[in-house]
Amino acid sequence: MRRILLAVVVLALLGVAAGAAIYKMFPAQMAKYGGMAFNFYRSFDAPKGTLATEANPEHQGGSTAKAPRSNGTPQAPAAGADWPSYNRTVTSDRYSPLTQITPGNVGQMKVLCTYDTGVLTVFETGLIMVDGALIGTTEFDIFSLDPATCAENWRTHEDIPPSILGVNRGAAYWDGMLFRGTQDGQVLAYDFKTGKRLWQTTIADPSIGETVPAAPIAWDGMVYVGQAGGDYKGVKGRMYGLDAKTGKIVWEFYLVPYQEGDLVRGPLGKSPRTEATWNTKPGIPISGGAVWTSTTLDPETGSLYVPGGNPAPDFAVGVREGVAGEAANLYSGSVVILDAKTGDYRDHYDISPDDWHDWDVSNPPILVRTQGGKDLVVVTPKDGHVYGIDRATGERLYRVPATTIENVEAPFVVGKSVRFCPGSVGGAEWNSPAYDPATNLVLVGEVDWCYAVTLEDRHKLETAPMGVPWSGMSALNPFNDFGHPLEGDEDWHGWVYAIDADTGQWAWRAKLNYPVLSGMTPTAGGVVFFGDVDGNFYALNAATGEKLWGEHIGGGIGGGVITYTADDKQKVAVAAGFTSPMWPTKVVKAKVVVLGLDGAEASP
Repeated sequence: MRRILLAVVVLALLGVAAGAAIYKMFPAQMAKYGGMAFNFYRSFDAPKGTLATEANPEHQGGSTAKAPRSNGTPQAPAAGADWPSYNRTVTSDRYSPLTQITPGNVGQMKVLCTYDTGVLTVFETGLIMVDGALIGTTEFDIFSLDPATCAENWRTHEDIPPSILGVNRGAAYWDGMLFRGTQDGQVLAYDFKTGKRLWQTTIADPSIGETVPAAPIAWDGMVYVGQAGGDYKGVKGRMYGLDAKTGKIVWEFYLVPYQEGDLVRGPLGKSPRTEATWNTKPGIPISGGAVWTSTTLDPETGSLYVPGGNPAPDFAVGVREGVAGEAANLYSGSVVILDAKTGDYRDHYDISPDDWHDWDVSNPPILVRTQGGKDLVVVTPKDGHVYGIDRATGERLYRVPATTIENVEAPFVVGKSVRFCPGSVGGAEWNSPAYDPATNLVLVGEVDWCYAVTLEDRHKLETAPMGVPWSGMSALNPFNDFGHPLEGDEDWHGWVYAIDADTGQWAWRAKLNYPVLSGMTPTAGGVVFFGDVDGNFYALNAATGEKLWGEHIGGGIGGGVITYTADDKQKVAVAAGFTSPMWPTKVVKAKVVVLGLDGAEASP
């Protein structure tokens, strides 16, 4: 018996050693597919999606009841027939002027066609539709589809090393060209008609954890994109402006203090930021402020609005406190406004000061002209709030909670788990909110999921090598580097909040039993489209939140939801199949799903 037990122990130890050796040789593959295998188990008996809407009896907006709506009569393609940028427009409001699909006829909506990418991937692509082609990306591929039939026009594969998350959030279009980032630190350009690669430019170093997952935006002959990796030791967030025709770096802007010896890839944009706002300790290099999602641009002023990621180490605020009287860790956790042509600093909004919860400014802010005549920047970071900021003065007009907020002032400590809500994967993630000018409502999807963090010992932070994950969380399991749910917090859920853009008061809200990561897409037809991470796709009345249509479409929805016109008929395209080792979602292949009415003659 002892020999049998000894043999079992030896085999177990050999298995652990073999697994560790394989992980060391193939960390991205092991983490990715190991996490997906675990997710298969966790999501095996996932419940059906539920959604319940609640109206706010105290909402005083009143404008929603007066909003004019289409009678459902099919109309000729309008100026908004395409969806040519990540958030449709570079101002990021995500609003579509299309009117064929309405509250009266959306019940007849059905799946018209699908495109199976054939891969398991973290499918977060922000689809675009321009000049008769539907464009999407995966970690390794970019593809062009017929927007009415899902037939493939072309698909270009890039032979690049895999990464743990395997994320790509989409492409940009400009003057017959497409642009995307890669996990090995490049920006690539392609011919729109053929998919032939035209140029490549390196803006990041993957050997130290830097990647380029964000969807670029393009404007006036320029391409704008930043680099991710701010949770790795020594990585500094940067934003780039590239020449669209050549890929030449026109300017580079460090979101955290540039120091002598830092690599310079292009002319540096001017900045008043100093090292005093960090005051880091020995062994603690300035790190963080990465730009891992897309950006927003005001064509009237030429201002680029850049969402800045968290400072690092994420949870160990004590080693980067700044100095008295200074805002800490600039410009991480901020919206930074740059001159789009030169990269020079213009202004910033400090959204998550002194952040120790990994609460990035996690998606592009949106620029809004409200029914009350206010010019706003609306920001929805991971801290679970919606911010309305006056563009002229920088004054914060409101800060509204849109998910559970608990224990956020408690400091993290060594040797003890500290719970807080929202967790580091809570709040609003990489997709922007939307603004519906007919109802004057800001619409945002949220993750309601509490986490706990146990602080890492300072000595381990100081002695960790450069270029390793560096969150400040003490965890043996690498999937817990950004915290983990405690017992009782395993069941996540989500929200959609509809907030009066002028007052910040919520008008209606919908609670779901799954988080909402997808883009929110309101239309002039009076419908708002979105999906949840289980694969439930919904159409709600944009004015009231009433559920009009809902169906499971096959895979978690963590990417773009867009609407456009093809063959004179309004379509809705969805990136479905969000399969991530970091999120307990169903393991399915990534697909583009196109929906529409059962015939353009459908009546309300």
